[in-house]
Amino acid sequence: MYPLFDFDRAPVKCHPAPRQLAVEQMEFYAFAHFTVNTFTDKEWGDGTEPESVFNPTAFDPDQWIDALKAAGARGLILTCKHHDGFCLWPTATTPHSVKNSPFRDGQGDIVREVSDACRRGGLKFGVYLSPWDRNSPVYGQGEAYDDFFCRQLTELCTGYGELFSVWFDGACGEGPNGKRQVYDWNRYYAIVRELQPNACLSICGPDIRWCGNESGDTRRSEWSVLPTGFAKPEDVAENSQKADDKKFREKKLDATEHDLGSRAFLENATGFAWRPSETDTSIRPGWFYHASEDERVRSTETLIDIWYRTVGGNSLLLLNIPPDRRGLFHEVDVQRLREMGDYIRKTFAHNLAENAVFTADLDDGYHPAENLRVNSYDAYYKPFDGDNAVTVTVKLDGIHDVTHVVIKEHIPMSQRVECYAIDAKQADGTYREIAEGTTIGYQKINRFDPVATDEIRIRIKDSRICPILSFVGVY
Repeated sequence: MYPLFDFDRAPVKCHPAPRQLAVEQMEFYAFAHFTVNTFTDKEWGDGTEPESVFNPTAFDPDQWIDALKAAGARGLILTCKHHDGFCLWPTATTPHSVKNSPFRDGQGDIVREVSDACRRGGLKFGVYLSPWDRNSPVYGQGEAYDDFFCRQLTELCTGYGELFSVWFDGACGEGPNGKRQVYDWNRYYAIVRELQPNACLSICGPDIRWCGNESGDTRRSEWSVLPTGFAKPEDVAENSQKADDKKFREKKLDATEHDLGSRAFLENATGFAWRPSETDTSIRPGWFYHASEDERVRSTETLIDIWYRTVGGNSLLLLNIPPDRRGLFHEVDVQRLREMGDYIRKTFAHNLAENAVFTADLDDGYHPAENLRVNSYDAYYKPFDGDNAVTVTVKLDGIHDVTHVVIKEHIPMSQRVECYAIDAKQADGTYREIAEGTTIGYQKINRFDPVATDEIRIRIKDSRICPILSFVGVY
């Protein structure tokens, strides 16, 4: 029998592990899809591509890193092996790798050069390794393929320095023998945990979850505290009054649904886990480079909008930029990334709240609103437990045109806020609501038309137990 939780208290006992918190603070990082598909003009290779087709003529990973830094990205995940099975490092597991290509006369290692470029440029490095291998003759043979895959995973986890992410998708099709493989995920996870304990296991892994689409769409209410399972009515403790509630029904977790963490959705949860959202999308229609898409690169405005809704909506942004056949980011992509970064840097260059006076109508006497001035987890604002509705006032040093208010929860103590509103003080002394929202989580960036004001008021209208905030910025 499962007891029903106190849904105000049980979810807030769930908080991020240090590796999850580190990745959430990265906010925005990149994907680079690069393999034989780049040269065959395909999205998915079938595993029969000759190694000879892979030959980037002007490969320069430092050019990639410069473009990503200009955009504000803080890391890069490389597709070290996609579904075609071609390995971008000289693996000992298969001849289907860069070692048998013309690149660097067979002496090259794309993974090495990209990981080294990341470290030179101050970006973190991660790896993507597809579990589906359309080239491997042992794919679909159970333990034999798991052994093969684990050797590849071990090579990547031991040969290229510290990784911030090991990214798995769930692709599972037929191999060359016509069979499908049942992946031994727990074995894969154990290797990463042992060899790269600070790396997040992403998407088909327990640390970072897929947002539910690849188009850049986001949720209005994005929760990082998710249920690990649901009880059936007959499994609930007999003395529970909710066992007979008509709303109590069998549920399942579907990454594509809009509600993954509300009180109503959690009402028959059997446990909780911290699993923040990652939004993976491409700067182009496809994931790999195609010359036919050079005129279809997403506009700067679209990229900025995606950034606001992801980084500003409690989701990580994983933006794919596919290298072309030269081994470079295309000039159009580079221009878009630079324009995106320029806009973000200009918009958030000066925090008007740096010299503001912070007050709150309620606090616990130990964690005052003044702690919200600094963007850090070293201090926070907190009222007493049970004070679920509170108001924080930010008195600026004069009248300013305000267009953005950034709010962060103190997620080392979980995610709590369920509903909030933001008001601006007007010349006549009254307040006008300028923004509203539901969840906050790691960060919520509220943007609105310019309003001239010298005082911003943040009303937390409801939360779990009590809200705990770490930062408020005004721009």
